[in-house]
Amino acid sequence: MSRPGLQGRSRRIGLLLAAAGLCLMGYGVFRGEMDIVFEKAVRICMECIGIG
Repeated sequence: MSRPGLQGRSRRIGLLLAAAGLCLMGYGVFRGEMDIVFEKAVRICMECIGIG
């Protein structure tokens, strides 16, 4: 048996964490981190298939 309200609190925590993650992703995009991460991902993929 679960306590009453536990499920609602758990849902609010999940939504809060999701909102925080979206805010941090937006901040990273604003700083230009998306380009850096994409360049690293391309480099790693090229090394995996033996081109880079």
